[in-house]
Amino acid sequence: MISSLLGKKLGMTQVYDAQNVLVPVTVLEAGPCPVVQVKTVEKDGYNAVQIGFSFKKPKNTAAGEQGHAKSAGLDIAPRILSEVRSSAAPTLKVGDVVTVATFTEGQLVDVSGITKGKGFQGVVKRFRVAGGPATHGSMFHRRIGSVGMRQTPGRVWKNQAMPGHMGSEARTVQNLRVVKIIAEQNLILVKGAIPGANGDDVIVRSAIKGQPKAAK
Repeated sequence: MISSLLGKKLGMTQVYDAQNVLVPVTVLEAGPCPVVQVKTVEKDGYNAVQIGFSFKKPKNTAAGEQGHAKSAGLDIAPRILSEVRSSAAPTLKVGDVVTVATFTEGQLVDVSGITKGKGFQGVVKRFRVAGGPATHGSMFHRRIGSVGMRQTPGRVWKNQAMPGHMGSEARTVQNLRVVKIIAEQNLILVKGAIPGANGDDVIVRSAIKGQPKAAK
């Protein structure tokens, strides 16, 4: 089995856990993910399993994508493809389907997604710069202020906080606890928030740092 699933964020809600404590959760639709391709060290130089999620409309599918899907026994090409690497040779075969049964309740997972895009923003919103006086005609309310150093060094320092594009960046939230799994609806409820807006694509992986250490 592999320890990753493709899915999408449906939204946030809150549920009661076994101790009757109200827990904020993010609802994820994860899988089912068909195995589209299996790669091995002998053939491709590394071990990996390529999985897909959701499906494209045939009119929006290129011929190469359609042929790749048909080689895996799929009538419609997946909308998203992702590779899951492994150190050992994969046990899954092309045509197998990976579901939420990959995870268990109480397990820790890492969720990766794309943050919400906020467009072009100034330094006050982008970097929480204090700005200048807001009254008395200062004309210096939300501006960046001085960025130069006169003659020495005569340039702007690298990594100077300036206005620019904000959001739409890949982010991973680690060690989120799986509160509940609803297998018949392919849903995973994880404690806390994750990147992205409702409907955005995400990758759910078994947590790397949060796993218990093996006994020596």
